[in-house]
Amino acid sequence: MTVARINATLTERRESKCMNRILVIRGGAIGDFILTLPALKALREGYPHAHVEILGYKHIAALAENRFYAQAIRSIEYGALSSFFAKNSKLPAELANYFASFDLIISYLYDPDGIFENNLRRCGVENLIHGPAKVDDHEHAARQLARPLEELGLRASDFAPRIYLSTEDRHRAQEFLRDLPRPLVALHPGSGSDRKNWPLENWIELGNDLLARESFRGSIVVISGEADHTQVARLEELWKDERVAFAKDLPLVHLAALLENSIFLGHDSGISHLAAAAGAKCILLFGPTNPVVWAPMNTNVQVIRAPSGEMPSLKFEIVHHALINRLEARSPRKVGSLSSEKFRS
Repeated sequence: MTVARINATLTERRESKCMNRILVIRGGAIGDFILTLPALKALREGYPHAHVEILGYKHIAALAENRFYAQAIRSIEYGALSSFFAKNSKLPAELANYFASFDLIISYLYDPDGIFENNLRRCGVENLIHGPAKVDDHEHAARQLARPLEELGLRASDFAPRIYLSTEDRHRAQEFLRDLPRPLVALHPGSGSDRKNWPLENWIELGNDLLARESFRGSIVVISGEADHTQVARLEELWKDERVAFAKDLPLVHLAALLENSIFLGHDSGISHLAAAAGAKCILLFGPTNPVVWAPMNTNVQVIRAPSGEMPSLKFEIVHHALINRLEARSPRKVGSLSSEKFRS
C-alpha cells in the first residue's frame, strides 16, 4: 500500500470515527516514554472513545495505564515477539491476530530495514505510522515525538508531559512518607551517565547544609534506582538523621506520587522527567546534553546548565541559591529566614 493510500485510508477512518482500537509501540527508557506523553495526549483527545493500548516496558508504561492515556499495556519483553524482527520468520498466530486487531498502529521502534513493518503487514496490518526512533537536535524531543500524529490530522499543542496519579498511587506514597516533616526536598544524585552527574561531594555538602539549618523544618528524600546505588550508599553512611529517607527502586507510579508536592533537584535523567510530569518544583542540572532539546517543558522546571558543559564546572553556590529560593517560595512567611543563615560565597 502506498503512502498516499495509507494517508487516504487514515483520513477516511478518522472522518468515519472508525479508529476503535489503537496500539502505540514505545520502548526506550523512562525519559523517552515520558517525552512521548504529549503525543499520547493528542491521540487520546483526537480519539476519546478509542481503546488505546501500549506495547512497551511494563514498569514504565504503567505510568499511562488507566491514567488517561491508555486502557491497557502489554510487555514488549515477550519472547515470541522476537520473530517479528527476523526476515521471513514464522509469526506466532496469537501475536499476528493481536496486531491485526488494531485499526491503527503507531510504532517508535528502530526498524531501519523495515523488517518489523513488513512482518506487521504480513499479519494484515494496514494502517501503520512511524514515530522517530531517535531524536535529533533540530527541535525539542517532545515536539519531534508528536510530529507523526500530523498524518492523522492531529497536532499536539501542549508539550509539558503530565502524569495522572490515582488515589492508590498517592496512598502508597503517603505510606512511604508517613510522618516525614514538610517541605519535602527530593534529591536524585544519579543519572544514566557519569558525565551528566554533578560531583557527589556537592550533593553531600548541599544535604549537610540543609540538615544543619535551624530554619529548615522539612525532610530530605534521596531517590535511587539500579544505576545510583553506589552513590547513594555513600549518602546512607553519612546521613543518619531521622529527617532523611531513602527511596530505592520504588514503582514509578508510586515514586511519581511521592514527588508530586516536593522540591526536586536532579540531573538530565528519566527521574527528573518523572518529577516534572508529576508536578514537583524542579531544579535540573544540565551539562553535556542540550536542555533546549531534552529538558522538560513544564513551567515548574528551572534548568541550570554547567557553563562549560562539564558538570564539575557548575558552582555549588548557584545550585544552593536556587534551592534556597525554592524553599523560601514554599514558605512565604519565612522569607529571608533561610538566606540569612550561613551561605557560601
